[in-house]
Amino acid sequence: MRTRGSGARQPLRGAAVTDDQAVALSLARTLSRVGLTERLKNDDPTLLELADTHLTELPAMRRLSTSAGIEVLPWTAASFPPLLLATPDCPPALWYRGNLAVLGAPCVAIVGSRVATAGALEIASTIAADLATLGVVVISGLARGVDSAAHRGALQQGTTIAVLGSGLDRIYPAEHARLADQIATAGLVLSEYPPGTPPLPFHFPQRNRLISGLSRAVVVIEAAENSGSLITAACALEQGREVMAVPGNVLSGRNRGGHALIRDGAKIVERADDIVGELGLGAGSPTSGPADQARGQVPRDPVALAMEEGEPYDLDALTAALGMSGPVVLARLLQLEILGIVRRAGGGRFIRPGRTC
Repeated sequence: MRTRGSGARQPLRGAAVTDDQAVALSLARTLSRVGLTERLKNDDPTLLELADTHLTELPAMRRLSTSAGIEVLPWTAASFPPLLLATPDCPPALWYRGNLAVLGAPCVAIVGSRVATAGALEIASTIAADLATLGVVVISGLARGVDSAAHRGALQQGTTIAVLGSGLDRIYPAEHARLADQIATAGLVLSEYPPGTPPLPFHFPQRNRLISGLSRAVVVIEAAENSGSLITAACALEQGREVMAVPGNVLSGRNRGGHALIRDGAKIVERADDIVGELGLGAGSPTSGPADQARGQVPRDPVALAMEEGEPYDLDALTAALGMSGPVVLARLLQLEILGIVRRAGGGRFIRPGRTC
């Protein structure tokens, strides 16, 4: 890996970690997620030792997951979502059912009250359906209330992703097992927890960082002052994501958390167009014009121009070289990937392949 003008090759991060070690690490129940990303990328010897102690559990776990139709994606894989790998607390692996390709589309999280009013449920369903119509994938947590309404709304017109706080064979709440099957058929159900993991209370605040980490923005609908949705919003702010909120009734107290977010600068959302417009989705790529793409030229984009052909780069290297924020650089990388200008090289790295003619 080499930053533009650095003159010397840097060691590739994560090069010593095998896929099996990454998956084995996800079996470690006491593993702290705090600051885990850098430890993973830098081959932390303590993590490698911990992974090795769980390698013997892998065959049985793979048999269990296969019997339940569950697959696993280690963080070392080229298809691991780069948005998540750019967060401070990336999981070592994701266990999933469904189609990983949906992670390549723009994703927006919709979260809110588990005991939502009928109005909040209708808003969540309508916004989710409208986002799905525009090609945006809706992410939520499969919980009662706003979460499930958002999933069902998105399924009417497109796809959705559910992030669980348990193993995928332990759906919580249990009455959403059929909804989880529907989501897996059209989209994706995932968890950082391996099969057999029960839905323990502390898992849900921890999984909220994945909901925000996979998303371009988090939209909060009907959140009280102590709502768990505010944890997701806080994670989003720490990760450099947009936070938005739907205003509501000021008399009931059900919206105080959302209104507090608005007072602190969260964007007000009334419909899906507000979200798409704020994120600049569907407005065409700012990185190149049709003539550039037709000629196969590198677009006049600072990120693309900073990448030498055939050299793998990670987000940290490009951010430092360009003096741009991580979320901005990552958004441009994803646009360049859609255009076919760059591709993923594994371990959260991107590469601009050399032209063959």
